[in-house]
Amino acid sequence: MTRAIVHMDLDTFFVSCERLTNSELRGKALIIGGGDRGVVASCSYEARKFGVRSAMPIHMAMKLCPQAKIMKGDMELYSRLSHDVTQVIQEKAPIMEKASIDEFYLDITGMDKFHGSYKWTDELAKSVIKETGLPISFSLSVNKTVSKIATGEGKPKGNLEIPQGNVQAFLNPLSIQKIPMVGNVTFQLLSRIGVRKIQTLSEMPPEVLQQMIGKNGLDIWKKANGIDNTPVEPYTERKSISTEHTFSQDTIDIIMLKSILIGMVEKLAFQLRSEQWLTSTITVKIRYANFDTETKQCKIAYTSADHILTKNVMELFDKVYQRRMRLRLIGIRFSGLVRGTYQINLFEDTEEMLSLYAAMDKMKSRYGFDAVMRCAGVTFKPNNKDEILKRIK
Repeated sequence: MTRAIVHMDLDTFFVSCERLTNSELRGKALIIGGGDRGVVASCSYEARKFGVRSAMPIHMAMKLCPQAKIMKGDMELYSRLSHDVTQVIQEKAPIMEKASIDEFYLDITGMDKFHGSYKWTDELAKSVIKETGLPISFSLSVNKTVSKIATGEGKPKGNLEIPQGNVQAFLNPLSIQKIPMVGNVTFQLLSRIGVRKIQTLSEMPPEVLQQMIGKNGLDIWKKANGIDNTPVEPYTERKSISTEHTFSQDTIDIIMLKSILIGMVEKLAFQLRSEQWLTSTITVKIRYANFDTETKQCKIAYTSADHILTKNVMELFDKVYQRRMRLRLIGIRFSGLVRGTYQINLFEDTEEMLSLYAAMDKMKSRYGFDAVMRCAGVTFKPNNKDEILKRIK
């Protein structure tokens, strides 16, 4: 049976959320970001006409579109509205995967026996718009890759359906940058040998791509040929992520304790970013030698940045550790999670900070978590007793 995979994407989501709460913003050039040295988290189509794009430095965006209104952004609002959309889709779709705060995949294979698959999806999109007030685009095709690319190509004018027989004809004239996994480095590498269009890429021997790019070469070649068997993963909302460290000997060494906490934060924050989560609640837990256990908690703006999380964890630790007795265990939990990437939370941080986190995460992903660490946290070395606890409550 030919698969029927839908990709749904909320149009300029942050901008649409702001316009939903303030109708005076409609039709105006709008940039969501912050700080003179910050970056663009999202922008309206009115601003995009002038060349403004996500992740662009704010100062550059303002030169391109000086009339644009800049807003810091409200992750709590965006999270709440994303949840509303999720509920509408989840109530109607047989299988739904929430890929990020503003995009979804649906597997509606076999639905054409009872309804027209495109008609059903169109009706679902209209339900989202009616019940939440947020615009949403979609595309229907045979797999995730083609559907995602088609959604981008269809914006903002219409929704596309790419049947199996039209997949290659649809992909061939597009830039290779349209393929998920093809970043700027890969694009530049392939451009130097004249590979800029998907058709050229699809006709290359896959083994040549593997030699040039590495293990991802075959996956990119498959995507260029419209091949993607990745399943739609049913959505479950994670509630928290945590880790604990039990000492072999009870300790009162404050310097060591704080060093381990910094390492624990760095480990959890990297996992948050890897899985595209942001946290809004921090809890620090301690257990004394006599087994008395105490915790302290605080609410923060949504983030997955080490430097913000570490500062708050240190403050909580100083508040909770008051008895100056030896400790046998320390722990950290991040909860109040929402889908999102560190980039979309850069309402105040600089372009340099974004680049630093991207570089560090790339090294950690490739060579392991402890390939690069903050000096203050090197005391923390995860072992069998220090596994990350993934709690779904």
